Amino acid sequence: MKFTFITNYLTHHQLPFCLEMVKRLGDDFKLIATNSMEEERIRMGWDLDPKAYPFVIQTDEYEGECRRLMMESDAVMCGGASVYYVLERMDAGKLTYRYHERLYKTGRIHAFAPRGYIKKLKEHTKYRRSPVYLLCAGAYVPADFSLFFSYPGKMLKWGYFPECIEYSEEQRRRPEREKLKLLWTGRMLKWKHPQTAVHAAKLLKEEYGVPFELEMIGEGECRSEIEEMRSRYGLEDILTIRDFIRPEEVRRKMLDADIYLMTSDHQEGWGAVVNEAMNAGCALAASTAAGSVPYLLMEKQCGLAYPFYSSEKENAEYLAMQLNHLCTEEDMRNTLSRLAYERITQLWNASVAAERLLEFSEAVLAGGQKCWEEGPLSAPPMMQPIVFKPPKEPK
Repeated sequence: MKFTFITNYLTHHQLPFCLEMVKRLGDDFKLIATNSMEEERIRMGWDLDPKAYPFVIQTDEYEGECRRLMMESDAVMCGGASVYYVLERMDAGKLTYRYHERLYKTGRIHAFAPRGYIKKLKEHTKYRRSPVYLLCAGAYVPADFSLFFSYPGKMLKWGYFPECIEYSEEQRRRPEREKLKLLWTGRMLKWKHPQTAVHAAKLLKEEYGVPFELEMIGEGECRSEIEEMRSRYGLEDILTIRDFIRPEEVRRKMLDADIYLMTSDHQEGWGAVVNEAMNAGCALAASTAAGSVPYLLMEKQCGLAYPFYSSEKENAEYLAMQLNHLCTEEDMRNTLSRLAYERITQLWNASVAAERLLEFSEAVLAGGQKCWEEGPLSAPPMMQPIVFKPPKEPK
């Protein structure tokens, strides 16, 4: 089978899936990169040299080859790239996968702007009866696309598949220590709500009296506010703030941490740090708003998830409550750590995803269908992206 993946650029989150495809297809797998990586992601250590991977083709250097692959490949997966010859392929009725995060991360009200709605109808509803499938990189993707009556019966669970590392039980065992280690990593942006982690740390220290250390790694627009909050709340003794480090160093931090915090809102289409932290055997306390959390964490109760509120106060209180449970209930923490590790190594990884995608493609090309009960390529539930409102204060 000839399989082509077209995307904006190769990242360390996509590389494991690509290598698994190469393992199965050899030279019959290609990745077409349409852009160069942004400076911010390069600073985060995401930079990969595409020339080091023979399966990568740049559109600006080989556009003719790219157009040929679009039409000659048995299956094409398109994600993060808008190139007109992908549409040519779909118009020709050839097997195509559209790889999408949410369309309306800042609110579904934007779906009903007349021009935008008509544009989406043409882009997606047009192919409702064609062999075009939607790979849903996030639990709230189906609800967005259902607004256009698109891909009926052709939406499939998908995601991002960072490197899956096999750790021994001994490697995953955390040492006994007086203060548990909590970890938060990522770009310090408003929609990732790093402030929630600091507010929760304050509550955990002052109201619950739990001994812990919190390390926050990242840079961005909220960094100065995080540093100011640390000083204002007197958290210098328990909160360490560091600049970006390379992905492999982040993994080592995760392997050492007891608990990982994910605080993003619905603008976090997926959140690959959830995969990585679970793979490292962290116990997780995570916002339900991040796209990966319902698929990875909530389906098999592999961690604790708190409902996402429009109020920073409510989110911090719920997160602190979850963290208190994880810090004080060792048996539960250890159980969730084990379940999280198993969830990634046994199901949500690049090897399983590549194997299933090829099996699914072969079945469709042969005029049939293939399905799984859970995990990649299974049918997604229709989950609404709800932001809860805090309860009204009594008058």
